[in-house]
Amino acid sequence: MTGYAALVTGAGRGIGRAVALGLGANGFGIAVNDASASAELDDVVAELKALGVPAVAAVGDVADLSRLEAILDVAEDGVGPLTTLVNNAGVSVLQRGDLLDVSPESYDRCQNVNARGAFFLAQAWAKRALSRPPPAGRHRCIITISSSNAEAVSIARGEYCVSKAAASMIARLFAVRLGADEIGSYEIRPGLIETAMTAVVKESYETRIKAGLTVVQRMGQPSDIVSIAIALATGQLAFCTGQALAADGGLTIPRF
Repeated sequence: MTGYAALVTGAGRGIGRAVALGLGANGFGIAVNDASASAELDDVVAELKALGVPAVAAVGDVADLSRLEAILDVAEDGVGPLTTLVNNAGVSVLQRGDLLDVSPESYDRCQNVNARGAFFLAQAWAKRALSRPPPAGRHRCIITISSSNAEAVSIARGEYCVSKAAASMIARLFAVRLGADEIGSYEIRPGLIETAMTAVVKESYETRIKAGLTVVQRMGQPSDIVSIAIALATGQLAFCTGQALAADGGLTIPRF
């Protein structure tokens, strides 16, 4: 085994599932998390075990702060001390529409999962990591999966943008706090990735992509995020701590 172990939140499908399987294929023990138990999550665990790596489902809603320690306990009981936290769990808006019609319920939902949960899970993981001797020859890090909307404005889902901007700051904050202990903190900013979350707008985005919205003229796939996550988790980009890596096909390149 590689001596690496990761907790990947929101791992039942989409980017989280792909990252969990990608890390597992590289020898990581993997704890997969989702808000509730599901056949999807069980399937990911089964696929990971078929790769010959330790795997466990650590179920719990990251928005429920009282559950975070239990999630980490189950994860570490199943795969050992965690070298890596992938803060991927995320939700979108309850309803796209006018910024002036955003509801407190939708705003709070985005904040509670995308920012508040990510912050306090990173905090809880960091305390555990700092309480142990660093694993010899193994990079430790937090990987925050944010969004192009951490920077790019979308007034049809403003509350989501606010939560992802907060997630971006969380990644930088932990980079500064943990850097002296050689624990990295990185941000991956996916652009238009084909997942269940984007299914409702896939057709309209594909039309806009053909018209030049992105430089690479296709929607991204979860697999496009995996190679970045592997490089970060294994320390190949250790000196990039605190940085955001835009995985968006050139969506956010300023163009005139």
